[in-house]
Amino acid sequence: MKYDEIKLGQIYEVKRKITAHMVETFAEITGDKNPVHLDEEYASKTIFKKRIAHGILSVGLISAVLGMEFPGPGTIYMKQDTKFLKPIYIDEEITIKITVKEKIEAKSRLLLTTQIFNENGDIAVDGEALVLFKN
Repeated sequence: MKYDEIKLGQIYEVKRKITAHMVETFAEITGDKNPVHLDEEYASKTIFKKRIAHGILSVGLISAVLGMEFPGPGTIYMKQDTKFLKPIYIDEEITIKITVKEKIEAKSRLLLTTQIFNENGDIAVDGEALVLFKN
């Protein structure tokens, strides 16, 4: 994809399934072994009632979409603002939605709305990213 092919208001959506393996691998890599992510018995006694994915894991999935799918290879992440609104559970299928909010032509930058919806269609993660895309 080329910068001039990207249109204001353009939307890109993709589904992903959050697996226990993803969460456990993320915990190993980062050292964030909070039992709410890894221990079903512990998580059952929390407000979530079962294990949840790390919030930053979900942001990592947004990063993967930006760098590999839309806008795609060559994308440089410059800024991400994120609000975590709902938990994302293990084995939940999520929808990642990227919307082009603004094009900054002079600097080949894009301001993107970055959202993740849970299986119920509720916004679980809401944010905005600024990326450099010179392709």
